[in-house]
Amino acid sequence: MTTTLADHLRLLPDDALAALLEMRPDLVVPVPADLSALAIRAQSRVSVARALDGLDDFTLKILDAARLTRDPDDGLTSVDAVLTIATTPRGVDRATARRALDRLRALFLLYGPESALTVVASIEEVCLPYPAGLGRPAAALDSRAAHLVADPARLRRTVLSASPQARAILDRLAAGPPVGTLPPGVLDDLTVAEPATSADGSEPVGKSSPVRWLVDNSLLVPIVDAGAPTRGATVELPREVGLLLRRDCGPLGPLLPQPPTPAAPNREPKAADSAGAGQAMETVRHAEALLEALSAEPAPVLRSGGIGVRDLRRLARSTGLDESTAALLLEVAYAAGLAGEADLVGAATTRTGADQQVLPTASYEVWRSGSLAQRWDHLARAWLSMPRQAGLVGQRDDRDRLITALSAEVERAGAPAARRAVLGILADLDPGAAPVADEVLELLAWHAPRRSKGREAAYREVLTEAAQLGVTGLGALTSYGRLMLTEVIAGDARTTAAEQDPLGRRTGSGEPTAEPATAIRALDALLPAPVDHFLMQADLTVVVPGPPEPTLAAELDAVAELESAGGASVHRVTGASLRQALDAGYAADDLHTLFKRRSRTPVPQTLTYLIDDVARKHGGLRAGSAGAYLRSDDEALLTEVLADRRMAVLSLRRLAPTVLVTPLQVGRLLNALRDAGYAPVPEDATGAAVLTRAKPRRAPARTSIANRVTDPLATPKLTVPRLLGIVEQIRRGDAAARAARRVPASVRSLNGRAGGDSGQSQAHTQAMAVLQQAVRDKALVWVGYVDAHGATMSRLVRPVSMAAGYLRAEDERTEMLHTFALHRITAAVLEE
Repeated sequence: MTTTLADHLRLLPDDALAALLEMRPDLVVPVPADLSALAIRAQSRVSVARALDGLDDFTLKILDAARLTRDPDDGLTSVDAVLTIATTPRGVDRATARRALDRLRALFLLYGPESALTVVASIEEVCLPYPAGLGRPAAALDSRAAHLVADPARLRRTVLSASPQARAILDRLAAGPPVGTLPPGVLDDLTVAEPATSADGSEPVGKSSPVRWLVDNSLLVPIVDAGAPTRGATVELPREVGLLLRRDCGPLGPLLPQPPTPAAPNREPKAADSAGAGQAMETVRHAEALLEALSAEPAPVLRSGGIGVRDLRRLARSTGLDESTAALLLEVAYAAGLAGEADLVGAATTRTGADQQVLPTASYEVWRSGSLAQRWDHLARAWLSMPRQAGLVGQRDDRDRLITALSAEVERAGAPAARRAVLGILADLDPGAAPVADEVLELLAWHAPRRSKGREAAYREVLTEAAQLGVTGLGALTSYGRLMLTEVIAGDARTTAAEQDPLGRRTGSGEPTAEPATAIRALDALLPAPVDHFLMQADLTVVVPGPPEPTLAAELDAVAELESAGGASVHRVTGASLRQALDAGYAADDLHTLFKRRSRTPVPQTLTYLIDDVARKHGGLRAGSAGAYLRSDDEALLTEVLADRRMAVLSLRRLAPTVLVTPLQVGRLLNALRDAGYAPVPEDATGAAVLTRAKPRRAPARTSIANRVTDPLATPKLTVPRLLGIVEQIRRGDAAARAARRVPASVRSLNGRAGGDSGQSQAHTQAMAVLQQAVRDKALVWVGYVDAHGATMSRLVRPVSMAAGYLRAEDERTEMLHTFALHRITAAVLEE
């Protein structure tokens, strides 16, 4: 069969062979040596399974039709036989079935002429043993069953005489699979009525049971496992009985040439986009809040990997999220390179998962300076590409251990393919289509039934996560989500065009083409424009009427405290926030200028007084290390601090009228004084005030997974020039292999194996004469020679010259010029 398939591949033109490699790119990883190797790989179990995984339900049913219609003697079928069974008795157009059959032939799962199609042998190993859910023919199961089905009228009467319970069992087995299992010992003696449980688990098995009646009447054939009798018996429904029961729906069962149509009502596309854009804003805000919480208090890494449950709960509480959403955003931020592990300062060990903390990376600062749409796009691409399933966080693994966030147990190689499959289904629907989860699963089961089986829970998680991240809105795929999906899967159209036309010869007039719309621009159009101002209220609240620009957001973080976030955020200016700004290096004049420049409403007088009052007190006390010291030019102020009962924990004592000292560190001294309402500032060894904002710790920079991985399970798409180059390489290898098989017998016999010195000398002399004649006639000649390693080789060449003890000849297959030492040539025969 391998040779037959290889012969069919040799008859294909280069374009058709390139089309096969494009549809099945795994066949060229690595590139096969020749067409015979390509045929072997195309029939391998792994490659056939990969090809079947991409077929829809209707095409797989047509493949089952080919399996059912094979001749039992030679194993061949025909196009007409397949189309006949596929269009019987109703419902399927012959042209539609022909298109599915042509797809199978293009994939070379079926090959050969239309009158003698061959099914690839590995199909039986990869697919279920019961094509279309039908059992084996009765003749292969039992002689009594074969005798029954040989009389169609008797078979119909027997089926009609079955009780309702027995008919229900027949209908269930006819729908497939056609086998059922019985408890042990049930069929040991068919004449003894022994109470037991039937195949459906509801009826006692005995002389009057439905299963026993079906077996006695040869409608079911028992298949007892002689090697393991304690495991019970299996009953199988003969194929002819199944075909009779399917007389209404057809031999292949219900056929759906087209995917099912969702019944859910469509959403207004603008409403879906608006809802998704609002959720995208919340996603960015919550991700930033989560990373800020990690910056303030990094989460320690467990020795087993990941972060603990308590740390995840702490992060969820600090950001106002539930634990599942916090875990999702943490996983996405980690995949986007915004969070990472960093070793603890002074850690004694560097073992993986020990003495490390999770905190924002250096890339976080760059990400935070971008626009809302850019930040969302960065997160969404990382989510689409990350090989991790965040929904597993909080569940139990096979060893009943809790799965934690950022741990290795969350990794799933098929997660990117699942996200692309779900979003691809939504993208194929009309804009605004919002199918429910069950309808999406039904569409996935039609498009790729082999790939979707058993992954329903993962697909539901994808729909939930897409809604949480703002990829979908009101259940429909957003317009910017559709663009983002297209860019991630298909890549930039200009890049693809450049790969297929590296010299740029296919451009039209040479004018620059318009830049295509991107997901970032589409989302920017839906989001409110960033604002560079705020509204100052009399109660010292600051209202930002929209998403703030990065510079305004940084200024508000320094001078005010966030009270509520959303489309319009509210901040409050307090004495503590102003002290924080002064500690960061702002002066009183800077604060007055900031509020006057940014506020569109008059600055209230109370704010001016508050700034001046806080600035006047700020720096009145100066702290240093002694443990720590406290000094002031105001002796009365130091006396007040020394007498303050709240300062008793500091164990202060006076060294001089203007100096107090404490055994505690300066940081604790500053915190205690600020908690008591004082406004100290630290100073260095020279007495200069230290007015700087503390630099937050950052983990080492990490690259977003969206820039490194597209789909771990996908084979890279091959361009047309690359495909044609591979085809040429395979054909050259095939020509070489075929040429090696047709080396003349005289060359093989004389190639280093001639007997005696005189025989070798005579053969060498004859070879020189043949080569001289070939040089004059420019003819092809087979040359046998001994290479530098002592191995005997043969090559078909066209001699160019003979001089200085060397033969120079051209190999037409490789278009290379070879040089042979004349004393190493053992034989030469002209090509016939």
